[in-house]
Amino acid sequence: QVQLMESGGGLVQPGGSLTLSCATSGEIPRIVAMGWYRQVPGKERELVATVTSGHSTNYGRDVEGRFTISRDNAWNTVYLQMNTLKLEDTAVYYCYVAGYTNSGGVYRREDFWGQGTRVTVSS
Repeated sequence: QVQLMESGGGLVQPGGSLTLSCATSGEIPRIVAMGWYRQVPGKERELVATVTSGHSTNYGRDVEGRFTISRDNAWNTVYLQMNTLKLEDTAVYYCYVAGYTNSGGVYRREDFWGQGTRVTVSS
């Protein structure tokens, strides 16, 4: 069973930095992408950053230039370095993994989500 465990959220002042981590457990034979989304109450979940198996990265417009996504070589952990945090970055951040699982020789495309970690930017 695949599980994603986020860590690193918390309270930070505007202009500060935080690093989020997401560790995967369980087997995903082929990962297509890993990334982060965020959500605030009353709004849809939005893209923060993703990194694909081809090493391409994609950032949400509001975070580009301030946030950096990275992963370990084994594709077990994905990180999000967040710098120059703003009040509007306050949200619950969700880890995301897209990949193919193998059950009895049958590969199936699946999306996995973590439980979320809260980031609060406040003075």
